Amino acid sequence: MDLLPCIEVEPRDYSAAGLSEREADAAVIWLHGLGASGHDFEPIVPQLHLPEKMAVRFVFPHAPNIPVTINGGFVMPAWYDILALDVERKINEQQFHDSVKATVALIERELERGIASERIVLAGFSQGGAIAYHAALGYDKPLAGLMTLSTYFPSRHDFEPHPANRQLPIHIYHGQYDPMVEESRGREAKAALESMGYQPEYKSYPMAHEVCLEQINDISAWLQARLS
Repeated sequence: MDLLPCIEVEPRDYSAAGLSEREADAAVIWLHGLGASGHDFEPIVPQLHLPEKMAVRFVFPHAPNIPVTINGGFVMPAWYDILALDVERKINEQQFHDSVKATVALIERELERGIASERIVLAGFSQGGAIAYHAALGYDKPLAGLMTLSTYFPSRHDFEPHPANRQLPIHIYHGQYDPMVEESRGREAKAALESMGYQPEYKSYPMAHEVCLEQINDISAWLQARLS
């Protein structure tokens, strides 16, 4: 399959004065939310202030442009169509699984570029986080971690995780005042993961459907713990 177009940020792009010459030995693949693009989280990379000893490649894929039913059929970047904003958010299942496969293809490309699977973190915000849940937990090689932001776990009821990632470190972040994806959806995901035998970390912040400085600092610490 054709790879998704991506923005890639190499260690030399965000190190102090761009002095790092180290080749990446770890990767974070970070999926944006509905209506956004790979540029959405690109500015966060330097704000993470990762130490020079870390050499992490950040990969920010762009979702395809498709009509989104809940937005009147308007064409926008989306990982899948949302057909109804009911309790479970009825979605286009085929598009959902196509996006999961496209995300897995990006993981496979990092393997081809010499990054061990145990050095790859999958992350996603909102709709991108829904894809990240399924792609990471179903992947057949152990990953370094899964980070989900302001999202939900739509496939939790009929999903069987792959044994390779049964011990996957997971951190869930959510806004307490999120009007787009209520915090209850984040806590539902946490409960579902616990019922599957995972031990996810969870933290909420006094914010809406967004990212705050405290959260960025927490993400930095978590990534350093996973990838240092």
